[in-house]
This record gives sequence, structure tokens and C-alpha cells, in this order.
Amino acid sequence: MSATTAGAIAPPAAVVPNRAILTVCAMTATLMQILDSTIANVALPYMQGSLNTTMDQVTWVLTSYVIASAIMTAPVGWLAQRYGRKNLFIASLVGFTLTSMLCGAAQSLEQMVVFRVFQGMCGAALAPLSQAVMLDIYPFEKRAQAMAIFGMGIMVGPIMGPTLGGYLTDAFDWRYVFYVNLPFGILATVGLAIFMPKTPVKPDLRFDWTGFAVLALGIGALQMALDRGQTEDWFNSREIMVEFVLAGLGLYLFIVHMLTAERPFVPIGLFKDRNFAAAMTMMFCTGTIMMASSALLAPFLQNLAGYPVSTAGAAMAPRGLGTMAAMLIASRLGGKWVDQRKLMAFGLISLGFTLHAMSNWTPDMSESQMVTTLIVQGFCMGFIFNPMTVVAFATLPTQYRADAAAMQNLSRNIGAAIGVSVTSFTLARTSQASHADMAANITPFNRIFQHHDAVGHFLNPATGPGAGVLEAIIQRQSQIIGFSNDYRMMSLVVIPPLLLLLLMRRPGTVPPR
Repeated sequence: MSATTAGAIAPPAAVVPNRAILTVCAMTATLMQILDSTIANVALPYMQGSLNTTMDQVTWVLTSYVIASAIMTAPVGWLAQRYGRKNLFIASLVGFTLTSMLCGAAQSLEQMVVFRVFQGMCGAALAPLSQAVMLDIYPFEKRAQAMAIFGMGIMVGPIMGPTLGGYLTDAFDWRYVFYVNLPFGILATVGLAIFMPKTPVKPDLRFDWTGFAVLALGIGALQMALDRGQTEDWFNSREIMVEFVLAGLGLYLFIVHMLTAERPFVPIGLFKDRNFAAAMTMMFCTGTIMMASSALLAPFLQNLAGYPVSTAGAAMAPRGLGTMAAMLIASRLGGKWVDQRKLMAFGLISLGFTLHAMSNWTPDMSESQMVTTLIVQGFCMGFIFNPMTVVAFATLPTQYRADAAAMQNLSRNIGAAIGVSVTSFTLARTSQASHADMAANITPFNRIFQHHDAVGHFLNPATGPGAGVLEAIIQRQSQIIGFSNDYRMMSLVVIPPLLLLLLMRRPGTVPPR
């Protein structure tokens, strides 16, 4: 029997008092952790000057947090069993708040990277524990509503991050991007300490160091390769090749160890549940789309459409509004009214159409067209995430909840990292290829440049001004093509999740034991 089979389970949801307060505290913790993965993005140029570093080096502020958070997500289930879910939750929240203050006070890049690593380590448990607590305190018939509330934090957090970060940086200072966590961290910690039910502690559980070590090696090496691949020219770099080899070796050894070890810290029973295994893969795909589309939207609006930074951040808010509305509707429709799998199918198909519509965007599109598409896209994501979470946990035994929540968050994080990396890579390469194709037509034999009218003179590549104008036009058009191809590629990512729906079973009306 694995360590998790004797899991620390909260009292039955029907007798949990102060459920509303616990919900607010859990969601505050989740929002803090999710926001900090994106809130620092817009503040990087300001950090670069303040910390006296280069643009390539300052990106470690982001990658160090992501790597530490990804590695420490996997053992959350074991830690919750060993030290008690309540104790771990409060300790993680206190650590996250304190390290946020240290990040805000950092005086050098070295200090910032170290503090961000500790912040990521402390914050890794917040989202999985919040999800597990929500599943514990709500009865089975209200679980869809609980997951709708939780999903809002997961889906809206990355969208709100750049907007809030831009406001705090413009109005105050980049350090307030981290200082903003202090009041919310204190309130959430006090609320959990007072109102969260106590959970058992099992001090006799042993930690699977071998499994954790090989998984940390695989995740860390993969994250490093994805983060540095574009700048190091991918497989033309020995460093990237070594990192991918280590990533493959670490993940292979982890799977072998999980299948053969007597007590692996990630129980194999998780993946024997068909609904959870399929939902975990779906989470990977939707995490890819969610983060990659957001990462592409900001530079498209700023660099091509000419939006100011604050306006570009605010333009991403409609998607969050659509997500919140859809989750509330999906939580009402799901269960006995509509099959959760049909809701997911509707969301995935509609999401594919919105991504294909974004592939036809140009910098001259109207604001109404952009806002409408983003609202619909957010609506589609809400119809995917809420039913997917309900189905994933519907047939899973309760002792696996903490481990399942951790692995689901890990899957989302890895999907997000791969999505951002692949779309950034394809954007750069497609833009370069399109630039080369269009530049090849700039020759003296092109009839456009043989006319001696105003257009021919203005665009004459033989003159300095004409060559500069042509280069700006070609560069702009090649980037538009690059963004278009990325969104068209993402529209195909919805196909694997649609096929996985065929493997899922419809949840029953009785929760698993």
C-alpha cells in the first residue's frame, strides 16, 4: 500500500463549518501563486535597470520561479500526508509571503534569483492544496460549483497578471509587484489557521528520494531546455542537447521506478483511473493553449497593433470575463442536466474555431472584433476546464486527491512551458522564412520598382530611405504571417483532447470512496 492510501482526509463536507471563509482563503492562496507566474513579466525592463543586468539574464527572474515550482509540485501529495494538509498549507503560504517580500527587497540579480527559487518552492503546493481543500469541504452534488470557483483562479490568474503588474509598476514601483502579496498572504494564513479543519499527521511515512530525484532531474532539465532553446539555437547547441537527454533519462527512470517501487511517492493507482489519466492529458493540451495564446497576444497588440503596454494588458481582460461566465454556467448545466463530456466537446470545438479566427487577425482589426473573439474564447475555456476537473476527480478514490491535484497542476505547468516555447520558436522561424521569401522578390527585375512614379521612387531599394521603408514593411508582414501560423497551429491542439473524450466515463451520482 502506498503512502497516500492512508491519506489525510478532511471531515465530511456536510459538517465543515465556515465553508465560505475557507473558499475565500483557498482561492486567495491560489490567485497569489498563479498571478506571480506572470505578474513580473511587464516589470522585467524596470528590474533590468534596477538590478544592473542584461535582458537575457533578467529572464531568470521568471524561469527560476517556474523551474522551482514545477519540481516541487510533484511531492505535494506525500508532504500533505506526512505533515498534514493544514500544516503544509499554512507553512507554504507563510513561506510564499515572506519570500515575496524578499524578492521585492532584492538588490542584485543573484539575490532575486535565489529568492524566486524559494518563492517557487513554497508556492508549488498552494494550487494543489487549494483544489484538494475545495473538494473536501464541498459535497459531491456541489463539486461542479466548487471547481468553477477554483477554475476561475487558475484560468483568470494568468490573464490578470500582466494587467495588474503593469498598473503596479506604472503607479508605484516594480517592487510592489511582490509587495502586493503581503496583505493577502496574512489574511489567507489567519483564515486557514482559524477555520480549516485539522488533518491527521503520519510521521512514519518514508520519502521516496529516488523517485523524486529522477523526476526533478527530468522536469528541471526539460524546463531549462525549453527556456533557453530559442536563444541557444536549439539542437545546434551542445547545452540544449545535453538538457534534452537528461530530461528524457530522468522521466524514463521516474516511470520505471513508479512501476517497480514498493512505495513510490506518486502512486500508480492515479493512472489506473481512466478518467483522471485522460483529464491529465487534456489539462496538458489546454494549458498549452491557455498560456501560449496569452504570451502571443501581448506582443501582437504592442508591437504590431501599436497598443500601449497598459492598454494591451487591459485588452486581455475580456477573455477572463468570458471564462468566469462560462464556468458559472457549466457548473449549473453539468451533472444531472448535461453530460460533462458534451460540455467539454462544445468548448473544445468552439475554442478551435476562435483560434482559427485569430489566425486571420491583422493589426488593422477593429477593437470590437478583437474583444468579441476574446470573450468567446474565454467562454470556451470555461466550458472545458470546469467539466474536465469534475470528471477527473469523479471516479478517483478520495485518498488520491492531493496527489491527483498536484499531478494535474504539474501537467498544466509543463504544457504551458512547452506551449510558450514552441510558439515562440515557430514565430521566430516562420517570420524569418517569410522575411526571406518576400525579400527575394526585391530585385531590379520587379516591375514595381521599374516605374518612376511616386510609389516606385518611395520604395526604391537602391536608395537608403527606400530600402529602410521596404525593410520595415517586410518585417511587419513577416511577423503577421508568423502570428497567423502560430494561432492556426494551436487550433489543431484541440483535436487530441476531443479524441480523449471517447475514453472518459460519465460520472455517476455517488462520489468515490
